[in-house]
Amino acid sequence: MTDVVVICGHPRPGSRTLQLARAVGERLAGPGKRCTVALVDIAELGPALLVPGDDRTGHALADVQGATLLIVATPTYQGSYSGALKAFLDQLPANALAGVVAVPVVTATFQSQADATEAFLARLLRELGADVVDFGLTAIETEMADLTGVADQYAAAISV
Repeated sequence: MTDVVVICGHPRPGSRTLQLARAVGERLAGPGKRCTVALVDIAELGPALLVPGDDRTGHALADVQGATLLIVATPTYQGSYSGALKAFLDQLPANALAGVVAVPVVTATFQSQADATEAFLARLLRELGADVVDFGLTAIETEMADLTGVADQYAAAISV
C-alpha cells in the first residue's frame, strides 16, 4: 500500500502539470511523516491505457485504490479534465476510492477555466467515493513559472 499517489492526466510526459502535482504530493506527504509517494503518469501508459488487461495500467489502478491520499492533476482541455485521465479513472470500479482523501490539481490558461475544471474533477472523484478536500489547487499560466512556490503555498493552506 502506498500512502500518497500522484496521478497526472497530462498527455505529455514531464509536463508542468506533472511537476506541480509531484511537488504538491511531496509537500503533503511531508518530510517527517514517513509516507511513501508513488507517481502515475498517464502519458507513460500511452495507448496501453486502452488495452484490457494491460499490466502497467493494472498496477497503476491498484496503486490508486491503495492510496490514503490521492493527488489528481490535469490540464484544462475543452473546459474539462483530460480525456486520458477520464479513460484511466473510468477503469476503477464503483466506490473504488472510498476512504481515500483526494486533492484535485488543475492547470489552465485562465482562472475561470481552472475553476470549472476543478469543480468537474472534484465531482468525478466524489462519484468514485473519494473524500475530496474543500478546495483543490488551481494554477494558471502566470503562476506556472514558480511551481515549487505554488505547491508550498497550497500545502501551507490545506490540512489533510
